[in-house]
Amino acid sequence: MTAPAPGADGPSTRPHTAQHYSVAPALDTPDGYVAPGMPGVPVTGYAPLTPAAHRRTPRRRRTALALTLALLATLLGGLAYGCAPLRAADSLGWLAIAQAGLVALPLGLLGGRNRLLPPLGALLAAAALLLGQLAQQLRLVHATGPGPRGLLPDTLTSWRGDLRPLDLAFYTIALIGGFLLTRRTANRT
Repeated sequence: MTAPAPGADGPSTRPHTAQHYSVAPALDTPDGYVAPGMPGVPVTGYAPLTPAAHRRTPRRRRTALALTLALLATLLGGLAYGCAPLRAADSLGWLAIAQAGLVALPLGLLGGRNRLLPPLGALLAAAALLLGQLAQQLRLVHATGPGPRGLLPDTLTSWRGDLRPLDLAFYTIALIGGFLLTRRTANRT
């Protein structure tokens, strides 16, 4: 067995290569900077925003706007439910899902992932259903004529007298739907 020779004619005549070290100064680039021409380069330049300064003030304003729009949706949902024809009152309870969605949309989209918003969405959805039922009873009592006590006490007495076990199911649907739809809408943003 023979050992390999370093060269066919003996040792190599080429000089040994020197180690190269860079003497260029280190660049002052921020963390996350990508050189021009590389994927992920900012289009107009590198101007990062600090996460804390970017989120604090708009988050509060967005939550207040979300609460305002959810309250408006509660009133509009109750008004729409109350203005429906009285002969369709038995089938209107299923609109609790629509009222829950109407309330959950601004809370979830604008409010974000705040822990207090899903329970608030549930309560506002149930309040929209309650306002709608009270508006229907108010129309009914107003059509028959208020009693000697007045319009509002007669409306509340009539509403309590007309409550059925199915109404409890509708309130449950409104509560659960308001909670879940608010949470799911917030998680998608």
